[in-house]
Amino acid sequence: MTEQHDNGAGREAHSPPKPHRRPRVGLALGSGSARGWSHIGVIQELEAMGVRPDIVAGTSIGALVGGVYVAGQLDAFEKWVTKLTFRDVIGFLDISFSGGFVKGERLFNFFSEQHLNPRIEDLDQRFATVATDMQFGREVWIQEGPVLDAARASCALPGLFSPVKHEGRWMLDGGLVNPVPVSVCRALGAELVIAVNLNGQLIGRHLSRDEVNVRDMEAATTEEERSVWSKMMDYFSTGETAAEPTPGFFDVVGASINIMQDRITRSRMAGEPAELSLIPMLEDFAMMDFHRASDAIEEGRRLVRAYSERIRWLMDRL
Repeated sequence: MTEQHDNGAGREAHSPPKPHRRPRVGLALGSGSARGWSHIGVIQELEAMGVRPDIVAGTSIGALVGGVYVAGQLDAFEKWVTKLTFRDVIGFLDISFSGGFVKGERLFNFFSEQHLNPRIEDLDQRFATVATDMQFGREVWIQEGPVLDAARASCALPGLFSPVKHEGRWMLDGGLVNPVPVSVCRALGAELVIAVNLNGQLIGRHLSRDEVNVRDMEAATTEEERSVWSKMMDYFSTGETAAEPTPGFFDVVGASINIMQDRITRSRMAGEPAELSLIPMLEDFAMMDFHRASDAIEEGRRLVRAYSERIRWLMDRL
């Protein structure tokens, strides 16, 4: 009688397949000023697909939108930003010539009054923001403390927003060192990273009077208010009195920052690629176009819909 040995091959052939494990998803939200409202649309459309990021890392405007999202207030935030007018944006500017044109306190005080500000440690999603240590130029990842404080530390565009002190150190905009924080998502355990790169296209237009909502200025109720508004427009706008228009303040600052961040982004993402990089097509957005949130949000949604099949494929493949 021949002895038979069961080597397990038969059982393996008939064993049920292992259930697919969903990869840990990281969402890297990049810097890019007003174009950052597109992050809202990206997040909302991902959620609609059933893709809820386990890890969210944000730089500058990406830190702000990401912070509002992980605090569970994104839909309310969307309703607010889509109602902003250019005049509202100017109203949040607390003019300062100490470290930056805008202190940012008025804007972030408003956020803290209108929105919850939970501690990062208490969130059910991992969250981190990227800032730049002003003294040493080091990249700083903020992973503890109140969400909005972490976002504010990441939002200090040179020449525009004043730096903020965080744990005894002055912080500058995180876009100076890591404009699209893919590396942060990886370090926090992401297996699939979706990156939103706002620096793929440089600003291509000037901020002229004709492109600003002039009705805001006409809505001023007093001569003094109209005069102040007009002076602000003169400062922000492209000069058009000469035969050839000259760049205005935000034209120069915005173009300079975006050229710098575009080069840094290219270098960082070449060495730290994401599984999927989304680039919103917002080349006509100027740095201060925060009153155009609806356009940017819709572009974010459109991008995710356009890449929905690839996103599903990545979720199943990894």
